Amino acid sequence: MKESDTLFENLFRKVAFQDDEQAFKELFLEFYPALCVFAMRYTIQQETARDIVQDVFFKIWKNRKNIDISASFRNFLITSVRNNCTDYLRKQEVENRYMENNTWSAIHTSPEEVYTLKELETSIGEALAKLPPNVREAFEMSRFKGMTYVAIADKMAVSPKTIEAYISQALKTLRIELRDYLSFLLLFL
Repeated sequence: MKESDTLFENLFRKVAFQDDEQAFKELFLEFYPALCVFAMRYTIQQETARDIVQDVFFKIWKNRKNIDISASFRNFLITSVRNNCTDYLRKQEVENRYMENNTWSAIHTSPEEVYTLKELETSIGEALAKLPPNVREAFEMSRFKGMTYVAIADKMAVSPKTIEAYISQALKTLRIELRDYLSFLLLFL
């Protein structure tokens, strides 16, 4: 172990066991600039890199009594910064995907379409209510629960051919009941 590593280990022990703020400040001043450069390899943005490194030091101070460093303090810091960078990038990716999806929805869904979708939802509910109970049950299991005809037949204790007939009957009824919405539905399908 290098002499400088021993110095850093001793400083960290002072931080952990004696709540020594001066020792913590020395560690911060020693490692902060290099860790910011290291974090920029991942984040590209200087401000983000600084925030990540500051967050690592904040967590170290906050959890100083519970941190168990098995390798060197330097390795612990590097690993902590790399993990925080990875977490940040993963979070950014999720946020970007969310924004893309919401932007697409906002661009492509007008208030009229939202109203029409609500109206369609109500009409589908009313059309399903007009179906005989066994036909409606088979249709809902097929379309809403994704069950196969065989699975539905087993559950309803009928043959798969009967389920096929039920689904055909349901689709025929829905086509008639929802004919005003067919052109609208084709836009979304």
